Amino acid sequence: MPKNLHHLIDRMELVTDERLQYLVFIGLSLGVVALAAIAYLSDPLLFQRFLGKINPLIAIVVIALLGGTLLSVLLSRGWFAIYTTEDPKRFLWLSGLAALMAAIMILVDLKVILSEDLNILFPQSLLAYPVIAYAVEILFHALPLSVLLILLTSLSKSVTFSSIIWPCILIVSLLEPVLQLALFVGPHPSWTVAYIGFHIFAINGIQLALFKRYDFISMYAFRLVYYAMWHILWGYVRIRLLF
Repeated sequence: MPKNLHHLIDRMELVTDERLQYLVFIGLSLGVVALAAIAYLSDPLLFQRFLGKINPLIAIVVIALLGGTLLSVLLSRGWFAIYTTEDPKRFLWLSGLAALMAAIMILVDLKVILSEDLNILFPQSLLAYPVIAYAVEILFHALPLSVLLILLTSLSKSVTFSSIIWPCILIVSLLEPVLQLALFVGPHPSWTVAYIGFHIFAINGIQLALFKRYDFISMYAFRLVYYAMWHILWGYVRIRLLF
């Protein structure tokens, strides 16, 4: 049997065997694309600070296709899951942990008062942040983690997933804080910058641990709750309270 045909059959069997996982991801992706479309129609410049002149609808569709491909690869290798029905109570405690992390960041904001334009304003925030969270999980987590794992495990048969997963999680957890710290360096005290860097690193580490232990949906749910508390709810309150 030709090698390409063999791979195609394997992919088709994977989709059949893991139908629920793919349906969940497709449903999530369609919902995110719909939110992005509504947000873009309500304000064409809403995502400009993140994307520049790139059309956000094209961007989110490309990200969704990329995410589907990456998660399919991770799933086929038995490394990660998209969605599992195991331990449904996990969404309760991970939501509580996300809310706690947001509450700590709110206390920091009350102490130092971060930038006024830190958050997308309500009500556009309701549309924007679920889309941003989805994009972050694919671009900052699924993509670099896939690249690292595939690259390192291909170097030698002695390099296994279990032997390198935690170093890879540590490296990937550093990406977002390194990029975000540029927003805080200068206008804020050094201790604030250092703590925010550690805080974002901790969030990424928790999320990737959830990805490893459970699935992509758990990782996304954590960020969604965090964004709901920090960017949406507190983002609405802080403008009236602090400025």
